[in-house]
Amino acid sequence: MGEMIVIIVLLAALCIISSKFYFLKKDVYDFGRYLDECLDQMISGKEMRQMEEAEESMWGKTYDKLKKLDYIWKKQRKKSIDDKRKMKELISDISHQTRTPAANMKLYLEILKQEDLTQEERTYYLEKLEMQEEKLEFFMESLVKMSRLESEVLTLHMDDRAVSVTLGKAVAAIVPKAQKKQISIYVDCEEFIRLYHDAKWTEEAIFNLLDNAVKYTEPKGKIRISVKEQEIYTKISVCDTGKGIEQSRQAEIFQRFYREPEVYQEEGIGIGLYLARKIITMQNGYMEVHSEPGKGSEFQIYLPREEL
Repeated sequence: MGEMIVIIVLLAALCIISSKFYFLKKDVYDFGRYLDECLDQMISGKEMRQMEEAEESMWGKTYDKLKKLDYIWKKQRKKSIDDKRKMKELISDISHQTRTPAANMKLYLEILKQEDLTQEERTYYLEKLEMQEEKLEFFMESLVKMSRLESEVLTLHMDDRAVSVTLGKAVAAIVPKAQKKQISIYVDCEEFIRLYHDAKWTEEAIFNLLDNAVKYTEPKGKIRISVKEQEIYTKISVCDTGKGIEQSRQAEIFQRFYREPEVYQEEGIGIGLYLARKIITMQNGYMEVHSEPGKGSEFQIYLPREEL
């Protein structure tokens, strides 16, 4: 009787072991099949098929990790495609922007080679040549700034400083250009207002807004600059009496190299507003524009009052 019980126990144990071995073998087989299928889907770029498996199973745990890996790969692939597209657009834009001054410089040089030019004519074309050279130099300088901002290789030197000092430097730089058009500039900024910001790059952003205002404001127009402290942000406003901007174009004016069709003959390369917004965004701020055709424009900079 005792031997019979031992035999029954052994047979039961054997059945259990065989059963576990069978399910383990099946689990391993299914794991290999599922893994092969998911890898094929990942390689082809297709969406991974959801597997109806328990999360605690061998495949369930692996599937979750593969899913995360697939997401990372697709995100990196999309970024790589976007970077290539942006680079292609940038090269195209640079080519377009440099083609005109380069062609003009070549033309003026050919004219200056003529021996029958009067001294007055020679001086005229030399001045034209110099203007094109300055335009090309300005473009290259702007391109370097843009490259540094986009690649984020520059280091912002954030500090608690008086806004009036930063604002004063930007205004001083634009005054000569404004005086040529007899444009009046008014500033409303209390000296006690301080702001945590990078003085150099914020000055650049404000100057770009002022340069844009002077460029598109008629002679004897007005530009008003005001600074107001709010609960979280400090607002810097630049208002002009210029031509204004169509509502449909206000989202486009911050794009790189964008210029409105009716002012395309004006000097500039369409990069100032793009750089201004980039600079402010890097300091955890943002920009807004309010404008109506024929009623001027108001550009507003919002920068955090304290370090975020």
